[in-house]
Amino acid sequence: MSSPTTVIGDERRTTELMLEIGEAVTSTLELDEVLSRVAQSVRRLMDYEIFAILLVNERSHDMRIRFAVGHLPEVVEGVRVKIGAGITGAAAATLEPQLIPDVSADPRYIHALAGVRSELAVPIIWKRQAIGVIDLQSKEANAFTPSHRDALVLVASRIANAIENAKLYRNAVSRERTLTLLNDISREMTSILSLDELLLRTGEMVRRIIDYHLFSILLLNERGDTLEHRVSVKQGEHIQIKQDVPLGQGIVGAAAQSRQPIIVRDVAEDARYVAVNPDVKSELAVPLVHQDKVIGVVDLEHVRKGYFNERHARTMSTLAAQMAIAIANAGLYERVARAERRMDRDLRIAQQMQRHLLPSCCPQMARLEVAARSAPARELGGDLYDFLSYTGQRWGLAVGDVAGKGAGAALYGAVVSGILRTQAARPRGPGEVLAAVNQALLQRKIEAQFVTLLFAIWHERARRMVIANSGLPYPVHVSAQGCRQIKVAGLPLGMMEGGDYVESSVRLMPGELLVFVSDGITELANRRGEEYGRIRLEAVLRHASQSSSEEVVEAIFADLEKFAEGMPPADDRTVVVVRGR
Repeated sequence: MSSPTTVIGDERRTTELMLEIGEAVTSTLELDEVLSRVAQSVRRLMDYEIFAILLVNERSHDMRIRFAVGHLPEVVEGVRVKIGAGITGAAAATLEPQLIPDVSADPRYIHALAGVRSELAVPIIWKRQAIGVIDLQSKEANAFTPSHRDALVLVASRIANAIENAKLYRNAVSRERTLTLLNDISREMTSILSLDELLLRTGEMVRRIIDYHLFSILLLNERGDTLEHRVSVKQGEHIQIKQDVPLGQGIVGAAAQSRQPIIVRDVAEDARYVAVNPDVKSELAVPLVHQDKVIGVVDLEHVRKGYFNERHARTMSTLAAQMAIAIANAGLYERVARAERRMDRDLRIAQQMQRHLLPSCCPQMARLEVAARSAPARELGGDLYDFLSYTGQRWGLAVGDVAGKGAGAALYGAVVSGILRTQAARPRGPGEVLAAVNQALLQRKIEAQFVTLLFAIWHERARRMVIANSGLPYPVHVSAQGCRQIKVAGLPLGMMEGGDYVESSVRLMPGELLVFVSDGITELANRRGEEYGRIRLEAVLRHASQSSSEEVVEAIFADLEKFAEGMPPADDRTVVVVRGR
């Protein structure tokens, strides 16, 4: 029987122990530090060879050593104690302390350290459930007493709260890290516009937050009835899986059809599982939903049963929403890119066709030297020029400017060129040709489309150019007397009925120039908003008046470039220069 002094001493030490443990519990949320201080405090009250705290794993329904003193490292790493097994398992299952004076007489004892004779296992209880066990072992028989047991019950009650607080803290930290990582991954995903690259990189991104053995992304086909494997990663290596899954079949098909994540703890017990990898034991399938439409499924598989849980499902559901947006955006980008490549190809063909619609070379006559150039403001232009040969040493010249720019103007210009050649083939003067073209365009009227067109006929014997105009800038005649505008005007073609187009003629002597330009030349603007204008054009013509027709064209375009100061042209530019000889 203990003496009163011994009892009082034990009570004092127990009180001191509770105060120390209370201070440890409230001073930190780091569980390892709390348990280390508890182990030190308990040793001052009772001696032991082994001190261990085992915590319950809710997924596997067993206990693993969370903190230990005296156990070998391989024991700490490898021991899994089923609830109800051994003395610690019995403490967890019964919620009652287990005081074993001599373990050799107890068949439940699990041998972990040679020479152990006595054991004390006390359950750690939270809300009427065991969340762990404090386990003490000693090489001496009867090393632990009922007083030790009662003291350890108090210790267990104190650290139960610390363990739960540490779990909450750890979960909060984990959630914060996960959310930060999800945010980083989401930003990274949205920056990838190549669908193939995105799908390949996604597997790497997911591994940052959830471990897996096999990762796959399956996308719904265009018919919407089959999930097709687009990417699969097995143990860090990309593999090819050609087995597609009909909608509604398999675990991934069920996830797509139900639009809900599916967790399978043991695929062997789920009839829906489609065996692709014999090592797989558990699976998590999460649908990819974009704009309320399922576009695919992300599938994770693991070689451990029960590996995936609700937390994984919530995390993957959050990530899947961003994945779906990124995949949809990447798919849209690729469709746009394909369309742009197709448009670029069509545009190149259209450019070639437009170049072929313009004369391949300028006609050269005994008394006339001709040069021309047309430069579109965009890939395709609405300006045109053409040359027609007549009998009797006559020759026709056309310069036109279609309203607008780009493909529409280019197509309209092709129509105008065709009509012009048809109408100009008949024996008519330039004014009659313009009137006929106007009437033909009105019969094929296109809203907001018209053309300003100048048509002239050169009479070789008389050295005379007869000109009719429907809105193009006045031609400039350059002679020894200087520059003179040939003021011939008329309404644009394709706008209204009844246009009469007057004619004007000019005699072109050797060395004289006749210059035709579209309004993209005179209206070209520089960075200050100033227009190139007729005066600057005529200054270039006076300076280059002794040059060849080709050199005059070059001089005009060179001066245009200098004037523009790098500003892109707003309109197509065309120049035709004829020089008498």
